[in-house]
Parts: sequence; structure tokens; C-alpha cells
Amino acid sequence: MTLWVTTVLGLCALIAVDFFIGRKPHDVSIKEAGIWTIVWIILAVLFGLGLLFAGETQASGEFFAGFITEKSLSVDNLFVFILIMAKFSVPSHLQQRVLLFGVLIALVLRAIFIAAGAAVIANFSWVFYIFGAFLIYTAWKLIQEARADEEEEDWEENRLLKSIEKKFGVSDRYEGTKLFIRKNGKKIMTPLMVVMLAIGTTDVLFAMDSIPAIFGLTQDPYIVFTANAFALMGLRQLYFLIGGLLKKLVHLSYGLSVILGFIGVKLVLHALHENGVHVPEISIPVSLGVICGVLIITTITSLMASKKQAERDAAEAGSGDGSGKDDVQKDSIEA
Repeated sequence: MTLWVTTVLGLCALIAVDFFIGRKPHDVSIKEAGIWTIVWIILAVLFGLGLLFAGETQASGEFFAGFITEKSLSVDNLFVFILIMAKFSVPSHLQQRVLLFGVLIALVLRAIFIAAGAAVIANFSWVFYIFGAFLIYTAWKLIQEARADEEEEDWEENRLLKSIEKKFGVSDRYEGTKLFIRKNGKKIMTPLMVVMLAIGTTDVLFAMDSIPAIFGLTQDPYIVFTANAFALMGLRQLYFLIGGLLKKLVHLSYGLSVILGFIGVKLVLHALHENGVHVPEISIPVSLGVICGVLIITTITSLMASKKQAERDAAEAGSGDGSGKDDVQKDSIEA
């Protein structure tokens, strides 16, 4: 209990510092986003090394594997965040405030999911079969979406968000950092509040695959919570840092599908082992190696594919310009 209280208080202090620094709405520069992204990664590494130096070797390995997995899944989630921001036409200087509160909502919701998941696992070991099957199914869905090259531009508000908008009403313009205003004697929400709720509640869908995935790496609720917390806390800065690079990560969905499928198989093997079936179990070092290896390969192949596509586009544009000039010259000669 002392460890939990200390950790939660420490995270609250970090959140307070993050809020204090970004309390004034402003356009986040690449430099600012880069510095704070590095700071959050360093804090996560120090936390993992702290577990290692405390003699918790297995917990340290599980934390790093969970953190990297959750971070990679969070990067994929940034695609949806960008679409939400565009749909609601959020001013650039307010986006960092939206993401801060959205991440806080997501952190609270994930804490509830983690507590529920830990309670279920502690009492029903067969739930590993369900988690494993769900991750394998999710991996297959990701591959299908990647092969179909579907863009999520048809993002729609969920029913909960629509019901809240209907009950409270929404103003037709942003009112600075205000979340509620009074109009004709009635208290209504501003679009800023709607966007915060949209990002926070949409994370519930993301948690449907990320929480089972990390429970496939560790069954320690403390490690699950801290890995999720550190992965989410740096998400706001990561949004501004790699927002323009996300389109270049064309193979990210394939990489994530491999990781989720791998963890799904690991969960099924673990469930069989728990039920007395003699099957090999996948160790944390192997899991960490597979996750890092897949992400590195995916990033390299994505950048190579993006570069080749840019070169083809440039070549096509050049040939198009050349043919246009030839047509002009031909017309002038004929004239």
C-alpha cells in the first residue's frame, strides 16, 4: 500500500508540473515537444532501472516490455486524435490543453480497467484464453485494415458523447479555455469540453486491446498501471513531435498486429500451462526482444517505403510537367 500511495502521489506531482508548464495556451514547438518527450522517456527508464536496482529483476523486465508495448499502441492511437482535432477544428494553441485533460481522463478510465482486469484474472484463470483470442482477432483485424488501406476519416462520436451533448448543449464557437458558458440563462458546454470528452472516452476503445496486451506480459497490477501511466503521460508531447511523421509510418499497423498476435499466443500458452498442460512459456526477455525487433523493422521498412513513394510521386510530377511543356510547344508551333 505504501508503494502504491507513493507512486500515485509521484505521478500526481508530475501531472501537476506538466499542467503548470502547459497551463497557458500556446502553439507547441517541435523543440518543446522534443525536450519533454525525452524527459518522459528518461523518467520511465529511471523508474524501470529503479525496479532493477531494488532487486526486482523480473518486474523491471516486465515494466520495460509493457511500457514499449503501450507506447507503440499509443502512437497508433495518435492517428485518431489527429482526426478528432480536425473534425472539431481545434485551434492549434488549444490542442495541448485538450490533450492534457484527455490523457488524464484516459488514465482514470484505464486505472478502472486495470483494477477490474486484475480482479477477474485473480479469480478466473480461464480469462487468459479470452484475452489471447481477442488479441489474435485484433491482430487479424489490423492486418485487414492495413491491406485495405482504410483511412479512419469517418470517425464518429460515440453514443455517450452524443447523449452528453444533447443534455447539456454545445456552443457554436470556442471560448478560450472555458469548458462551460452561460447562454440565455442556461449552462452549456463549449466545443473544447466536447473534444476533451471525445479523446478521453475514445481511449476506452483503445484500452480494449492495450490492457489485455500488457496483462499478457505481466499479471502484476502495479506494473500494468505504471507502464500505462508512463506511456500515456508522454503522449501529449509525442503528438506534436511526430504528428507530421505518422503518415510515413505506413507499416505500423502490420508491426502492431504482429506484436498483438505474439502476445495473444503467449497468453494462450500461459493459460494452458496454468491448467497443467506441458507447453513452453515465452519469457520476458524473449518478449522484449520480439517487441523491440518488430518495432525497429517496422520503422525502417516504413521510412524506406515512404521514401520510395515520395520519389515516385516526384517522378510522376516531373513527367507530367514535361508533357505539359511539350504540349504547349506543339500548340505554339502549329499556331
